[in-house]
Amino acid sequence: MAHNHSHTHSHKPNYNKAFSIGISLNILFVLVEVFYGLIANSSALLADAGHNASDVLSLIFAWFAIWLATKKPKGRFTYGFKKTTILISVLNAFLLFGAVIAIAWSAIGKLNNPEPVAGTQVMIVAGIGVFINTITALMFLKGQKDDLNIKGAFLHMAADAGVSLGVVISGLLIVKTGLNWIDPIMSFIIILVIMWSTWKLFIESIRLALDAVPKNIELDEVKSTILNQNGVEGLHDIHIWAMSTTENALSAHLIAPNTNPDQLLKDIQDILSKKYNINHLTLQIEKEDIQLNCKEC
Repeated sequence: MAHNHSHTHSHKPNYNKAFSIGISLNILFVLVEVFYGLIANSSALLADAGHNASDVLSLIFAWFAIWLATKKPKGRFTYGFKKTTILISVLNAFLLFGAVIAIAWSAIGKLNNPEPVAGTQVMIVAGIGVFINTITALMFLKGQKDDLNIKGAFLHMAADAGVSLGVVISGLLIVKTGLNWIDPIMSFIIILVIMWSTWKLFIESIRLALDAVPKNIELDEVKSTILNQNGVEGLHDIHIWAMSTTENALSAHLIAPNTNPDQLLKDIQDILSKKYNINHLTLQIEKEDIQLNCKEC
């Protein structure tokens, strides 16, 4: 029987500049929002500041995880630290949920005890937020299709731009109508936006942390692709999981008694890499079905 553990690697774009610019701009903006939110007595502005603060943390964590994933395997960490990108995406979701609770608490207090809101100041500060968050989101636009952490950064910033736009609208409505309850109501709308943009990302992060098959890969389709290779008569003990937010792995036993093992492994490696972004393969070739006593396979 033959065994092969193969790897293919592709060049990954560097997002260091995008992270450093995005983090710096958003830290400055959070400080401005808190300052003017207190002066203008705006729970919507303070809510947006809280949301932006959690996003700053998420950007820092995502940047750290992506850097850590580049470190070579060491000691007991034979896969390296790639999985930190998945764990960080879970942590970022919890940070957002915490921000939601804080925003809701503040908004409920303002609904029970409405206070005057400086609508013009709210509009100006939130308008700056629309610009900053849009610029930051655009820096992550291309990479969000291929990396869960980059997608998280993009969604956070895109949601922030939308939320800030909502705050601008609430400030305008307050100036025009004088209805101060519009401010906390906008806070609840902000909550809905955050939950909508985060929930699916959170679920996928949990799935990957539990070594589920990544959502963009169909297990049955991968099985068919392998079984369709010349000389493959059977397949069992197949597992597909994410090593990081960008890299997928597969292990399987192949029944292929009358093949050139080296050529077969190369063919499978090439097609799985191109079609499914599965670049870490462990394939065991058998001459007959000798399934091992593996209750969880």
